[in-house]
Amino acid sequence: MTRTRPIIAIDGPVGAGKSTVARELARALGFSYINTGAMYRAVALVARERSPGDAHIERHLAGILDTIAIAFDGERVLLSGRDITSAIAAPEVGDLASQLSTLAIVRQKMRELQRAAGRDGSVVMEGRDIGTAIFPDAEFKFFLDADVEVRAERRWRELVAKGVSVTRDEVLAQLLERDRRDSERELAPLRRADDAIVIDSTRLSVAEVIAAMKARVEAASHALKGLKPT
Repeated sequence: MTRTRPIIAIDGPVGAGKSTVARELARALGFSYINTGAMYRAVALVARERSPGDAHIERHLAGILDTIAIAFDGERVLLSGRDITSAIAAPEVGDLASQLSTLAIVRQKMRELQRAAGRDGSVVMEGRDIGTAIFPDAEFKFFLDADVEVRAERRWRELVAKGVSVTRDEVLAQLLERDRRDSERELAPLRRADDAIVIDSTRLSVAEVIAAMKARVEAASHALKGLKPT
């Protein structure tokens, strides 16, 4: 299938600023925005709700994945119509999502949903394996990174703003564990696609990162026809 409008894949570790950058870039280009991390966290939330305290939560996953309905309404994440945006921001939900993302049954279902959501193009999709596993043929691939201390500070501020009670040290420890788990998992580990453009956001503002990405996209003549005039 030939796409007439491009897919923009943004990968990178947690706290690098992917969500904010991807959301604003999509808005600037008139594209849809898909946060794939939120999809994994939605699965984790349902798993926690259906089997609280269950050490063998994986046994419930088949039923959950068969019926789960995830949608996006602007910046809101909806689960069967219920707004779960705040609920999935909890650190324990994110940690479980990271664990579940290592399971083949979960990644297969998420891959199907993500490919269906982005196959027509005009989308900015962010995650950890978009440019390597979900859309290796994406017209634009970016890998957004930053120093882990900076990422921890950003993530801590984001969680505090959402009312989550957590310390900077706790967030840093969680990020280091997530980095290890994401990079060492067998299925679609976090890594930079060979043809991805690397942007280190450690000393860059959100606006500077967006401007760099937008300039790359708009400079490509094959994508210009599908872009919203700016």
